[in-house]
Amino acid sequence: QVQLAESGGGLVQAGGSLRLSCVASGRTFSSYHMGWFRQAPGKERESVAAITWSGGSTYFADSVKGRFAISRDNAKNTVYLQMNSLKPEDTAVYYCAARRGIWRVPSIDSDYVYWGQGTQVTVSS
Repeated sequence: QVQLAESGGGLVQAGGSLRLSCVASGRTFSSYHMGWFRQAPGKERESVAAITWSGGSTYFADSVKGRFAISRDNAKNTVYLQMNSLKPEDTAVYYCAARRGIWRVPSIDSDYVYWGQGTQVTVSS
């Protein structure tokens, strides 16, 4: 069992930056691939970024490539999402999620077993 808790969301102006954090409970965090997803009002949840258990490979949705970065610190049981050059269309609830198994891209939500409660990101124009 893995419990995930996101933080770092908030209100930011377009062009600004935020860093989201996701802290995992348990001693097996380093064995999980981690993903970030988001869901805007009235829209389906979509993948944003993902990272392998080792941090050696990453995935980004086309909509965030070049603006977002994902990283992890297995010693701190934490995965990060650095979001730069934010746009109003990035407004959503952001979730982190954990999965095991073979790494594959694109990252899809049905592969993930454990989910956090989400953190709201609002980008004003």
